[in-house]
Amino acid sequence: MVIEVAADGSALGNPGPAGWAWYVDEDCWAAGGWPYGTNNQGELTAVLELFRATRGLDEQVVLLCDSQYVIRSVTEWMPGWKRRGWRKSNGSPVQNASLMQAIDTELQDRNYRFEWVKGHGDHPLNIAADRRAHAAASAFQAGEPAQTGPGWTRIIGKKDSKPINPYEAPTPAATLFDDVDVPVTYTLELDSDESERLIGRAADDGVPVRQYLQTIVRDHLAHSSGNI
Repeated sequence: MVIEVAADGSALGNPGPAGWAWYVDEDCWAAGGWPYGTNNQGELTAVLELFRATRGLDEQVVLLCDSQYVIRSVTEWMPGWKRRGWRKSNGSPVQNASLMQAIDTELQDRNYRFEWVKGHGDHPLNIAADRRAHAAASAFQAGEPAQTGPGWTRIIGKKDSKPINPYEAPTPAATLFDDVDVPVTYTLELDSDESERLIGRAADDGVPVRQYLQTIVRDHLAHSSGNI
């Protein structure tokens, strides 16, 4: 038997108040959040919490995710990061390493596969997970309790599970302009070939394009002014 589960994350402002959710059906879903995080952290957390909730499950779990970063991190890049002590090929630390390490632990002896679905498209499970993740983020923004859902309620083929440890939300990485008191705007003009190369380099490093651009700008400013 195959069980399809959608996992999604949300961050208002990205980064900002963040939420996560996984969804099977109206009777089997979970969600949560924290005051400050990113979309990627939200979706990674949804994946982690799903695996924690289904420890001992015999059936294959098919995870439906709309983030290529999350899918490729787990299925392609993680083995290399792990061999290098959770560092990228250039020696820099892996982003969201604590989440990646926790997911790697949960994946041992698990029957699973990932499938990409278009975000904000017409897949009903993705829509349901997205709404719940967004609702959790909105609740934290408003300072209200988030709806956490019934959790994993299915017992088909499930062995005795280990206790599920509470998950502490990761401390988000500092953004480029955390210590800047005035608005700063950068304009980057690229042709199609340059855009493709930029996207490819970000993928090679296992980071979102926005984060890759922030690193480029930070390095440029550091060399220009010497005080950043």
